[in-house]
Order: sequence, then C-alpha cells, then structure tokens
Amino acid sequence: MYAKKNQKVVVLATGGTIAGTATHASDHTGYTAGQLNVQQLLDAIPALSDALQGDALVCEQVVQLDSKDMDHATWQTLAQRCAHWLSQSDVRGIVITHGTDTLEETAWFLQMMLGPTKPVVLTCAMRPATALMPDGPQNLLDAITVARDAMVHGVLAVCAGRIHGARDVQKVHPYRLDAFSSGDAGPRGWVEQGRVRWADLGGWPMVHANAQQAFDRPVAQWPWVAVLHSHTNADPRQVHALVAAGVQGIVLAGTGNGTVHHSLLAALIQAQAQGVAVRLTTRCGEGQIVGQSADLQTAPLGLSVYKARISLMLTLMTSSLS
Repeated sequence: MYAKKNQKVVVLATGGTIAGTATHASDHTGYTAGQLNVQQLLDAIPALSDALQGDALVCEQVVQLDSKDMDHATWQTLAQRCAHWLSQSDVRGIVITHGTDTLEETAWFLQMMLGPTKPVVLTCAMRPATALMPDGPQNLLDAITVARDAMVHGVLAVCAGRIHGARDVQKVHPYRLDAFSSGDAGPRGWVEQGRVRWADLGGWPMVHANAQQAFDRPVAQWPWVAVLHSHTNADPRQVHALVAAGVQGIVLAGTGNGTVHHSLLAALIQAQAQGVAVRLTTRCGEGQIVGQSADLQTAPLGLSVYKARISLMLTLMTSSLS
C-alpha cells in the first residue's frame, strides 16, 4: 500500500504537559499544563516540513486543559471533531496532543467510538515546553510521521519513540520520559530517525528463495558463514584466519548502533574486497541498527547475529553451487 501525496494531516490540541509552562527550565513538575496553543507547539518543530513531505497541516485547538481534568463533554467534542475530519477524503490522519494522565482512557474511548480506518494518533510529553530539553516536539513530530504511514489505521499512542495500540497502552511511570507501556503485548512499533518500524513485519517472505537448494545440496557443501563480535581490543587476525581458511561469509555483531572496532573494520573491508560476503548487525539485545553503515552492509530486518548467519548462508547458496 502506498500513501497518496499532498493530503492533509490534522492536529487537534487538548492541552496537557506538552503545552505546559514553568517558571524555570529546570522545573519538570511544578508547571502549569495547557498554556501554549497548537500553533506554538508546531512552531517548535524545525523539521516539520520535511516530515510532512508535501502534505498540508491543519490545526485546531479543541480545548485547553490538564488531562487529569478530562471529562465526558470534552470526549464527546473530540470524537465529533475526529469524525468530521476522518470523513474527508483528503485527510490522511489525525494527531491529538493530550496530557499523559488520562491519555490511555481517551485513546480507548476514541477507538470504541470511531473504529477508524485511518490513523488517529495521540501524543504527549512528560516535560513541559519550557524545559531545558522538552520531549514534546520530538513526540509530536513522531506522531505526525506515524499518522502519515500507509500501514496505519485505528487509534494509537506515540511517546518516546514507541507506538502503542489503544487497547494495551498504559501509563506506568510518573516521571520518566518513556512513561508508557503496552504490557505483555509490547509496542506496535517504533519511530527511528524519522521512519516507522512495525513490530509486525507483515508480508515478509518466510520461505527463502534458495530454500529448495538447501534441501537438495549435501550439508557439507553448504556455504561457510562465520559469526564474529566487535569488542574492546578486537583482534583482526581472526578475520584474516577465516579468509585464509576459505570462509564465504561473515556476520559481525557490532557494538551499539553497528559500530565496529577500527582494526576489525579494516580487516572486514579487506575481506569484502577478496570476495567474502560481510553483514553487520548489533550485539544489543533490543532494537536494530538505525541508518546504513558506509562500509558494511546491514543484515536485513534487524535480525540477530545468529539468524542473520542463516539468512546469509541461504543467500550464498546459489553462488556456492557448481
């Protein structure tokens, strides 16, 4: 599914900490919620036009309150405004700025009231807009990115880079920036470097194109793919030894966001030049590499180093056949 160009994203503002102000930038708790209007919130996002990619932005101040004081009358009005905008064919999706205290309640109410086939994305902040490092602008930018994603429908919540479904989202911490969780269900996805990564990969082909060759070829003749890890004082001699022994592929678990010790990286680049297929992943237990390494090809779909070894082995199956 591909998103149409030059549509509208609607931002409905209801107040909350994201629009809150405090006397001092260091004060993250003694603030007054709902002080800035929706246009002021949008003006605080320098990268907004890039995220919209030609779409128009329509904003509307529905109400201005602290979400601890959310009431049924506001819910009704908010649902009516959502229904109005969702019915318009040129509206891609809706973003709602909301306080954190009752966000999960509003999300579920709107899901039950609207059952939308377009995205309705609630977002928020744990720090007021006057904080030294406010989280609201990034959360709002992420929510707009999610609202524009062609895979999205239904009511979602976006906070601290995580995408939660209306049914499971819950505020679980009174202070930290990642205050929301989806419990055992886990997040629906993540926003990373302006791109959405969904937990459900959907149409990923589970049968590799070379699967039949793995059935037919003796296992002793399957491609040799080794696993290495980058770490402190990594020794490049292990790469040289593998290449000399005839390895056909190497999968490296890099540190952090796919970083590689300089001596190991040089050896791997040399191995690539000698015809060895090299793939990069991360040794971190959660997440995947964001962005693309300039020197090494990233393993697909954020696979672990061991699963990436299997994929590379199957990929090399064709070239290993005589």
